[in-house]
Amino acid sequence: MSKRSYNIAVIPGDGTGPEVVNEGIKVMDAAAAKFGFSLNYQHFDFGGDRYLRTGETLPDSALTELKKFDSIFLGAIGHPDVKPGILEVGILLKSRFALDQYINLRPVKLYPGVETPLKDKGPDDIDFVVIRENTGGIYTGVGGAVQVGTPYEVATQVMIYSRAVVDRCIRYAYEYTRKRNRRKLLTLVHKCNVLTHAGDLWVRAHKEMGDSEYPDVKQDYNHVDACNMWLVKSPEFYDVIVTENLFGDIITDLGAIIQGGLGIAAGGNINPEGVSMFEPMGGSAPKYRGKNVINPLAAICAGGMMLDTLGEENAAKAIDKSVTDILSSGRIKSLAAGKMGMGTREVGDLVAKGV
Repeated sequence: MSKRSYNIAVIPGDGTGPEVVNEGIKVMDAAAAKFGFSLNYQHFDFGGDRYLRTGETLPDSALTELKKFDSIFLGAIGHPDVKPGILEVGILLKSRFALDQYINLRPVKLYPGVETPLKDKGPDDIDFVVIRENTGGIYTGVGGAVQVGTPYEVATQVMIYSRAVVDRCIRYAYEYTRKRNRRKLLTLVHKCNVLTHAGDLWVRAHKEMGDSEYPDVKQDYNHVDACNMWLVKSPEFYDVIVTENLFGDIITDLGAIIQGGLGIAAGGNINPEGVSMFEPMGGSAPKYRGKNVINPLAAICAGGMMLDTLGEENAAKAIDKSVTDILSSGRIKSLAAGKMGMGTREVGDLVAKGV
């Protein structure tokens, strides 16, 4: 039997992105060595420095190249000398749409030894997954503005969804809930009492698919405002949440803070039939660049998610267990940059050793 091998495109990006990417690769390589597969990396320099040098964000030729890889590992995008929005739209949104990464997958898991702002909640209470539709809704950019800069300015941005786009997201969510096999509860989050057209489409698709194809999965529905309250009051209620693009963008940040902050939050932009991209949820943190103080755990967890999606489930579980063991041990004093009690590289070494 030939050895399993995967080609990974690496975009270290800006600020501390290259530092956390290095630790993620270190840990993935340790897992690959243990579980009998290989990872072949090719680095790309897309980010703020390249934009300032060449004016390019993500050229079309790069997208053609990226489609040849098995997966993409991203560090961070965001440069203090580049106007906000240029890199985010030109790299992140462009790749997400061009590669049809229509699922944003965000596990929200409180690890032992990690503090949460929620009183009396522990790891057993905070362990759910948010599945966010990732290529539709308001983020498609349908709309416009007229008479800009005048007192009569009008701007529109349309939440646009087709049944096909909704169905493929909900199907992924049902399949994920069934495979996760924790509580087998899929909660749709929307605002159908006000957004009556788009909301009704999501509600009907959720119920019809669940009733006809997934009778073993329990169904629930929350308005997005109620969901935000319940995530704080009773996060243990949730197993898997499925939601549209804008609402998912908002509630996943709430999820990040209740799991201990962006230093431990990882996510994936998934095309189940194509090339997916995995990243830590935190920003580029340029003020910490090169100081060996940034927390790499979110990038390490993102690497674990990537291996799981590639089919290397045992390797992914080993990474997650190593992260759990280290955080349980109390050796890492805080998830905040400069307060961990050890350096970025030391954290990576510890996780790699524990895989």
